[in-house]
Amino acid sequence: MADSASLVSDAYQAFMREAPGHAQAWGAMVGGLAAASALDKKTSALAYLAVLAVQGLESGIPFHVQMAKQAGASREEVISAILVGLPAAGLGVTRVLPAAIAAYDAE
Repeated sequence: MADSASLVSDAYQAFMREAPGHAQAWGAMVGGLAAASALDKKTSALAYLAVLAVQGLESGIPFHVQMAKQAGASREEVISAILVGLPAAGLGVTRVLPAAIAAYDAE
């Protein structure tokens, strides 16, 4: 499995490097929301992948696929999470599918 730093998009790395105060505030907010969630880590990770897919945010897919995998999600669950938005968002969700599969299959 690739280390998580190599999965972080160039844009997010630039954000952390060039605006560390904002990045720290962002991280605290994300951590707080995760702590407040009633969802277990696997369910939350899969739901987040669905949101990324609907929004077409491919750059976040590799990192979050690995988070889902580490939380116990199967390859099939990752694919299903990405495709769950098909009825509401249409075929656009499939744009992130190749990146998700590649990230899941990466050692």
